[in-house]
Amino acid sequence: ILEDLKKAMKEKDAVRLSCLRMLKTALKNLQVDKQRELQEEEIQSVISSLIKKGKESATEYRKAGREDLALKEEAEVDIFYGYMPRQLTPEDIETILKEIILELSAEKPSDLGKVMKTAMSRMVGKAQGKEVNEIARRLLT
Repeated sequence: ILEDLKKAMKEKDAVRLSCLRMLKTALKNLQVDKQRELQEEEIQSVISSLIKKGKESATEYRKAGREDLALKEEAEVDIFYGYMPRQLTPEDIETILKEIILELSAEKPSDLGKVMKTAMSRMVGKAQGKEVNEIARRLLT
């Protein structure tokens, strides 16, 4: 991240520079809170939350008729995705969820909590929780 930050400065890539500064700050804040070096899962969690916030912001900007700001948010989200492991497709998520549902003998929507807990531990950094939740909810109904 630091190397990419330096590269963005040299190339005067304002969007990438802004994103990486935001990411670096978020990681540093968490590191200070934890008072130790961050683990890979924690770093991915921070990036994932920035992606989620960016997507939500883009949606809100579109509702407000601000397409320019929505596009900026989406560009930032794309940059953050570059620091995440390959994201699972909806089909991959569904396959994993079906396995988990069989393992846990989950049958009804009230089992969603158990399924989500197991699913998110297996898919950490590889899928957004909202997407996993939607698919799991559909499979359990």
